[in-house]
Order: sequence, then C-alpha cells, then structure tokens
Amino acid sequence: MANWRIDGQYMETCNCDFLCPCIVTNLAAIPTEGDCKAAIAMRIDKGQKDGVKLDGLSFIVLMHAPGAMGAGNMKVGLIVDERASAEQTEAISAIATGAAGGPMAALGPLVGSIAGVERRPISFEIDGLKRTVRAGELVDEACEGVASAIAPDQAMGIDNTMHPAASRLSLAKATRSSFHAFGIDWDDSSGTRNGHFAPFAWSG
Repeated sequence: MANWRIDGQYMETCNCDFLCPCIVTNLAAIPTEGDCKAAIAMRIDKGQKDGVKLDGLSFIVLMHAPGAMGAGNMKVGLIVDERASAEQTEAISAIATGAAGGPMAALGPLVGSIAGVERRPISFEIDGLKRTVRAGELVDEACEGVASAIAPDQAMGIDNTMHPAASRLSLAKATRSSFHAFGIDWDDSSGTRNGHFAPFAWSG
C-alpha cells in the first residue's frame, strides 16, 4: 500500500436538518430530505504521497446517497484544486477515492459510482467558528460552529463517530450551501441545515 500522510482542516455542509441523523445513527437513518447531498472539503496544510508534496492544496468530495448512507449506492465526485500538478492530482485522487487506503477506503463498499474529477480554484477560509469553502461555480458552502456555553470560543462537538474525516466533529449549522456538479444540485441559505468541521490527520 502507498506510503502517505496528510494533515489539515475539514468542513462540510449537507442537505439534512441540524443535527444530521446519519452521524448519530452510524449511517442507518434515512436523511431528513430522503436522500443525502454533502460536500466534504479538505484543506491539506501538510502532506505527501510517495514523495509528492501536497502542502497547501485542497479537495472536495461531493456525494449523493439516494437513501440511508449505510445502504450504499452512493455517487461520488471529486473536485481538486486547480493549482495541483498532474502528479499531485493523481495522488489526491488516490487518497480521496480510497484507492490508496486510509479512511476513505472504508466507504468503498458503499460507493456505487465515481462520477469523475473536476479541477477548480478552491478557497478554504477560517474565521473563528466560521468556515467557508468555494470551488469555482461548483461549490459554495459556509457553516458556523454552535458555540459552547462553557467555552464560547469553541464549538460543541460529537465524539467517537465513524465519519471518515475525523472521529470527533464540531457541530455547526450551514449558513450557505450551493452544490452544482456531477448531477448533484442543492441550494440552501436557511441556516437550518447541518454542518461539521474538524482538524484531520489521514495516513495510509
């Protein structure tokens, strides 16, 4: 198996109402809209695969599950930072699809189709408890952490999850979600939908 490691920051929004039932039922619940549409954004602050440096690059895994996520048949598409070279794009693709092992490999049995790879400029911004990610015209998402009453500068969290990004996730509400790629379309700015963020450390 390939030798690689990436560390950085993750955030996502989805079309479920806050709090997403998928997380708290270990992917067994039907999503609140009947299906799941989610954009999982990863900013690599430091990383490499087989000697190819990946520092400063980002990618987004856009996914759609037609029902409960645990039932499988998910469609997955990948958006890679357009600044990535061909070698870097290949490395990120292997990591993001689980082909190189690591956390995303566990999702493999649940994926029915890989919809393809797009390249766009990706921005990933952090401001306190706020996270904002944009990828050209394909993804525009933002969320804000639900502040803890005992530690207002930190978000409340949920621990020991089976989420591939991290086992501990900060709870957040999506302030904006716009997905238009791979036949996955979603627009919402109600402030009632689900979000998460966390630092991550993946290896394979």
